[in-house]
Parts: sequence; C-alpha cells; structure tokens
Amino acid sequence: MPTTADVSALAALAILESLMLALNDHNILPEKEIVGILKDAASAHANATSGDMKMHKAVAKLITIIVESGNSVRRP
Repeated sequence: MPTTADVSALAALAILESLMLALNDHNILPEKEIVGILKDAASAHANATSGDMKMHKAVAKLITIIVESGNSVRRP
C-alpha cells in the first residue's frame, strides 16, 4: 500500500505536468521556458548542500529523466 507521502508526490507531479501542458497550450509559456524551469529544478536538487542528500540526488535524476523523455501524456 502506498504511503501518504507517495500519493501526495505522485499527485503533485501529475498536477504540475498538467499545469505546464496547459501553460504551453495557451501560449503562456513556450516549451523552451518549461524545459528551463525543469532544468533549474533539477540543478537546485543536484547542487543541494543540506537535507536528505540521497533524496535530492534522486529528485534531480527523476526531473532529468522527465526532461529527456518528454511528458507522460504527449510523446514525440
């Protein structure tokens, strides 16, 4: 059974992905800017100096995979 934290994390990821797709669809943010936001987030976690370092590295890796593979709704 998934933990509350697991469910919350997956819900947040799904909501964020949908929001970014909507921002792009409505020409509010171009794809380049969205990718930049994701890369900045990955970098922030990859370069973290405090907290759970294993978690930061795992988050950075996941965000990088998302950037490289595209979103879960639309694949090139």
